[in-house]
Amino acid sequence: MEEKFEPKIAQKAPYMVEVEAGKKYFWCACGLSQKQPFCDGSHKGTGIKSVHYEATESKTVAFCGCKRTGSGVFCDGTHGGL
Repeated sequence: MEEKFEPKIAQKAPYMVEVEAGKKYFWCACGLSQKQPFCDGSHKGTGIKSVHYEATESKTVAFCGCKRTGSGVFCDGTHGGL
């Protein structure tokens, strides 16, 4: 039976990031990356993969920092209950 890895809480707040239209981003879902909120490959061996996001417009977005969101890569306030 494979051990399930629980994502590490990187921070209990969103990461506010200015994204560029048409640019691809890879959100860290494991919480281990040293380049939060983005993937640096630290998830290897955890069974968790980064999540691809492509910006459709240039704007500021709130990427999830607690890694418990139910809204894809974006903060949904779940950190408030941790």
